[in-house]
Amino acid sequence: MNRVFIDSSFWITYREETEARWSEAQRILTGLFRQRTHFVTTLPVICEIHANFSRNPRKRALILKDLCHNPLVTIENVSHQDHKEALELLSIHKDKTYPLCDALSFVIMRRLKIASVLAFDIHFRQFGQFEIIS
Repeated sequence: MNRVFIDSSFWITYREETEARWSEAQRILTGLFRQRTHFVTTLPVICEIHANFSRNPRKRALILKDLCHNPLVTIENVSHQDHKEALELLSIHKDKTYPLCDALSFVIMRRLKIASVLAFDIHFRQFGQFEIIS
């Protein structure tokens, strides 16, 4: 099964028509749907996306439908061990700017052996261990 991790930076762009890379996000996702890609994300990522649209009730509902009620999306649970490993990553990589949510994503992607991520921010590039689909 072809699995790709979803980062908030990508999905916010995908659902916000005013974003500079909106058309690119649409094109990428259309291609992945055609390939029958299965998507993985976490509740912390969904919380970031949902918070971004907190003042737009229609988009908040759409985000929940996109990610929480979609058979193509798995919401992976974050374990206590994942938390510990993410905190350790942050302490080791103090020179990087990625937040805890992204460190959790890195740990979970490693655990699940997911090699590719949909992301538009610099954090996955900084970490340097995954193929970035963007």
